Amino acid sequence: MQPIFEDWGLIPYDVALKKQEEKFNHKIEQKLLFQSDIPQEFIVCRHPHVYTLGKHGKSTNLLADEQFLKRIDASFYHINRGGDITYHGPGQIVGYPSLDIDALGLTLRTYIEAIEESVIRLMDDYCIRCERLKGATGVWIDANSDKARKICAIGIRASRGITMHGFALNVNTNLDYFNYINPCGFTDKGATSMQKELNSHFDETTVAKQLYEKFIDLI
Repeated sequence: MQPIFEDWGLIPYDVALKKQEEKFNHKIEQKLLFQSDIPQEFIVCRHPHVYTLGKHGKSTNLLADEQFLKRIDASFYHINRGGDITYHGPGQIVGYPSLDIDALGLTLRTYIEAIEESVIRLMDDYCIRCERLKGATGVWIDANSDKARKICAIGIRASRGITMHGFALNVNTNLDYFNYINPCGFTDKGATSMQKELNSHFDETTVAKQLYEKFIDLI
């Protein structure tokens, strides 16, 4: 079954997390009952300013205290995905594919690689040359130089082949918010966006649909 595209629009992080968890738990129940018609959904959305820390992340990678977070209108959640700390906010496409990757013939590793490759191919269409960084998930520019900067972060949770959480692609993101964390635990690498790289504003809905099409072509 081909994943369908679903856009939740601008949604608070905690509301999106609850919706994700409901889908995740329901699909695991369906899997345990050997149901073969489990929906495949490529979900995208946007969030108000929020920082999320993965289950094995270090809290010291958040460089701001609670009072400062309130001042910049940001919230913080410690969650159960992989990866360290990252930022979500306006101007960023956040993807939460809710998939049965077993039915798609993917492993967790090849699923993550498919997301990375989808972003790399899409960015190539915009003349932004991206690549992988050995030992780190996500999509980078100038990965093996002192100018390395991440344009897309990835953090996945999977159980019994069912996925939740996903990726965050910086389109028109306010990159100042990355100054208050060590993004993904790195102290020597920065973040970037399509807007910064090309000095132009992009329609996020259009970019999200284009990314979905790249992903569909790959799986």
